[in-house]
Amino acid sequence: MTCAAALALPAALPSGALAATAAHPRAGAADTSTGAPAADALPAAPPGAHTLPAADDTPGHTRSLPLPDAPAGRSSEPGEGPDERALSPREVEPFSLLGVVWDDPDAHLEGRVQVRTRSTVTGAWSGWQELESHHDDHGADRSTPEGAAGRGATAPLWVGRSDAVELRVTARDDHRHQGERTTDRLPEGLRLDLVDPGEAPALEEEPAPRPTRAGAPAATPAGLPEAAGEPAVLPELTREETLAELEAARAVEEPEAGAAGPQQRAQPYVGPRPKIVTRKGWGADEKLREKNFAYTGKVKAAFVHHSATGNNYTCAQAPSVIRGIYRYHTQSSGWRDLGYNFMVDKCGTVYEGRAGGVDKAVLGAHTLGFNSNSTGIAVLGSYSSVKPPKAAVDAVAKLTAWKLGLSGANPKGKVTLTSGGSNLYAKGKKVSLHVISGHRDGYSTECPGTRLYGQLGTARSASARLQGR
Repeated sequence: MTCAAALALPAALPSGALAATAAHPRAGAADTSTGAPAADALPAAPPGAHTLPAADDTPGHTRSLPLPDAPAGRSSEPGEGPDERALSPREVEPFSLLGVVWDDPDAHLEGRVQVRTRSTVTGAWSGWQELESHHDDHGADRSTPEGAAGRGATAPLWVGRSDAVELRVTARDDHRHQGERTTDRLPEGLRLDLVDPGEAPALEEEPAPRPTRAGAPAATPAGLPEAAGEPAVLPELTREETLAELEAARAVEEPEAGAAGPQQRAQPYVGPRPKIVTRKGWGADEKLREKNFAYTGKVKAAFVHHSATGNNYTCAQAPSVIRGIYRYHTQSSGWRDLGYNFMVDKCGTVYEGRAGGVDKAVLGAHTLGFNSNSTGIAVLGSYSSVKPPKAAVDAVAKLTAWKLGLSGANPKGKVTLTSGGSNLYAKGKKVSLHVISGHRDGYSTECPGTRLYGQLGTARSASARLQGR
């Protein structure tokens, strides 16, 4: 299974071009599009389309388009050809990120999901792009309330500001058992979710800095990202400043009873804290997530991912990409918050992910089976065939040197974790893993992409050096 099949945008078609000559995502394969009306005659959204409500006074929304139960002229009976669904080209309200969602989180979409969109900037249509259909491995463990209440979904794809879309979903069609054909059925309740991430709210003037406990104002409960006076950016600190901050914060704060356990002691090998853009900084709408936080035990490992959202974004757009993923995870996938604990863009900027405190052991929804006692870091983009920028790899090293150092973990070491259940390791099995692992180490997937996975050795060594090891 793959975790990143999102393709780079091919050369765009002329504005309004909706003919069957559109580029197919696989060379040599026949395109199944039919002739379509010009752009100015596109149909509107189909009956049943609805918009998921946004929080009060907050820009952004998710528009949901149901897929028909069976396409006209196509059989959906087992053994009579692949099960297919499609949305013809249609104009929609502007959006920037999309994904396909279905009702049952345990149902798998075995097949191909292909989409193309029309840019609001150029008026041109993209070529066909393929969404990663196996995205259930990025998620909460099924034994948790969050995992049980979620929905099935593809990886989201960032397409940039767009106002028209065409989609086709085709089940896998295998030929097995001496010529007998077996067709996997598509999940029930398929829909296309179109996400407008909205604009980030204007930031108020920052208050004068005060002593903090590695990520929270000193006078507030430690690590609360929504606390009054939280800065938009946590500044980069030297290693000496990081240790001094931890000691100063311990002197002025008492742990909040029952929140996340005792304060973490400063470790001799903690790395310098990198600059971190907080949730306030990237414009998180805190009304979208669940109010309470969920914590795990000591952070013993970091799992590195790629977001599989494609590489067609600028670093200035990264906050919008994150707001789109956040809305997709909460409104479409049905999770309590953004799945990842941290994100890194291709320019090396680090962003706070799931709420609860950047220096705390926040329980994420990123590595099915291994969310406990770990932190999840997603590099924005798709890195199966594209080499990740050095700035991004360096940022992963800096972030892990600090985050893992808070709990004394050695980035070059190994750790034993107990599986919560994955397609590689049964629930309860004890597994030896790298302290900095790739997603594929705990689950059978290509994530974090072959090219990014190949850089994890470099990240481990650099992280350990930053810790002074």
